[in-house]
Amino acid sequence: MKQATISKHIDIFGFPMDLGAGRRGVDMGPSALRIAGIEQQLERLGYDVTDHGDVFIKNQELQLIKNSKLKYLDEIIRTTELLAKKVEKSLESGNFPLCIGGDHSMAIGTLAGVASHCKKQKQELGLIWIDAHADMNTDATTPSGNIHGMSVAASLGLGSELLSGIHGFSPKVKPQNVAFIGIRSLDAEERETIKKLGMKVYTMTEIDRKGINFIINKVLKDLKPRVQHIHVSFDADSIDPSIAPGVGTPVSGGLNYREAHLLMETIAECGCMSSLEVAEVNPILDSRNRSAEITAELIASSLGLRIM
Repeated sequence: MKQATISKHIDIFGFPMDLGAGRRGVDMGPSALRIAGIEQQLERLGYDVTDHGDVFIKNQELQLIKNSKLKYLDEIIRTTELLAKKVEKSLESGNFPLCIGGDHSMAIGTLAGVASHCKKQKQELGLIWIDAHADMNTDATTPSGNIHGMSVAASLGLGSELLSGIHGFSPKVKPQNVAFIGIRSLDAEERETIKKLGMKVYTMTEIDRKGINFIINKVLKDLKPRVQHIHVSFDADSIDPSIAPGVGTPVSGGLNYREAHLLMETIAECGCMSSLEVAEVNPILDSRNRSAEITAELIASSLGLRIM
């Protein structure tokens, strides 16, 4: 791919969603990241930053679960569609969209907006999904009904057409253009779907054996010849909970502090990231906003912050 030039103007979109998750608190993630100074860190790197505030999302207490396999579906469809439009408009303006959540159902909207832009520009979309989970369940396989565990599947055109068809088309991304990094918790059905589609998965075991530098360079080398837009979706639970306990679904054995930074620094050095989202910061489970501070630092690393 032609090396992307990150726009000097970054649009921040908050998505305080907790309807897609099984635990409260991630709706405060955008506020926690703002308190951690994400806008100021990016401005110090030389970017012009516009914080567009948060998409309005109705509280759980004001809604009913109509389908136990697709919890809060109507509101998730409504709000992810709004987010998709905002992301697409940002890209059409030549800006860099940074979406901060909120649970990972946010990605259904983010990817819809990015994919729509790519479709109009006749660009191939690549996705780097950094997460403890693959989010490859559908309404037919989900053990919980939580839609944040369906984001990648829906973006691939799998499962309920109500989810996969958000923003008027499906699929948003091809299986061969997705790379999972940091995976360490999969449901049996997810594992079978991933194998069937031949998707690239780099688990924590493989990272332990080969090192994060080898893994991310392999992913970038594979994607760069075939795609023109790389979207990075970073779930804070990819980091080990001993370092970042304030995340939506903590799973032991994740990335350590330097692995996470090296991963994001290497993406920045590639110069090929064209959009970014971070999800699942949960201040309720945190200590003195430390997880949000680490996540804000990682965003800055992905956009050019260096020690030297």
